[in-house]
Amino acid sequence: MENFLAFPVELIPYVIVVLMIAFTFHEFAHAYVAYKFGDPTAKKQGRLTLSPLAHLDPFGTILIFIAGFGWAKPVPVNRFFFKRPRLAGVLVSVAGPLSNLVIAFIGNALYLILFQTGAFAAMPENIAMVTDQFLRILINLNIVLFIFNLLPFPPLDGYRIIEDLVPNEIRAKMTQYENYGIVLFLILVITPLDQYTIQPLFDFGREAVMTLFNLLLQPLR
Repeated sequence: MENFLAFPVELIPYVIVVLMIAFTFHEFAHAYVAYKFGDPTAKKQGRLTLSPLAHLDPFGTILIFIAGFGWAKPVPVNRFFFKRPRLAGVLVSVAGPLSNLVIAFIGNALYLILFQTGAFAAMPENIAMVTDQFLRILINLNIVLFIFNLLPFPPLDGYRIIEDLVPNEIRAKMTQYENYGIVLFLILVITPLDQYTIQPLFDFGREAVMTLFNLLLQPLR
C-alpha cells in the first residue's frame, strides 16, 4: 500500500495535521480578503471560519497522499460586490497561496530558533523527533501548496490571477476553454507526465523559496 502513497505511512499523522492547518488558512485567507472587499458570499456560506471541516475537499485531500499535492474546497467569490473587480480578484486569489508561504516561513523560523537556542537538544528524544518531523512537513508541504496553487491551470489560484490581469476579450476566450484546461491539468498531475512538467517546477520553486527564507532568516543564524 505504501507504494501508492506520496509519504511513508509513519508520517501520515503529521501530514493530516499539517493539511488541516494549511488548507484551512488558505481558504480562510481567500474568504477574509473577499469579505474585506465587500463580498459576503463566503461568510454567508460558513466559509469565513478556521474550522477545517468547512474547507476540506475529499478528492483534493486524497490526492495529497497519492501525488504529494492537492487542494481544498474553493471559496465562493462574487465579483459583483467588488468596487474594483480586477484588483480585488487578484488580491483574493493571491491571499490563499500567500498564507501557505507565511506558514512555511513561520515554521522555518521556529525550526531555526529551536535549533540555534539548543531547545531541540534539551527536549526528550521522542518529543524532539516529533517536533522535527512536524516542522519539516509543515514547511515543505506549505511550500508545495504555495507553488502548486500558483500554477496557471483552472481551477487553481494562478489561473484566476491571470484571468484578472488579461484584457476582457482574452478572459472571455479563457472561459470558453476552461474545461479543457481542467482536463489538461488533471492529466499532468495524475500521470507520469508530472515528472517532466509539474515536478521540475516544484523543484525550482522549492529551491527559490528556501533561498529567500535563508536570506530573511540570516539574522537568526
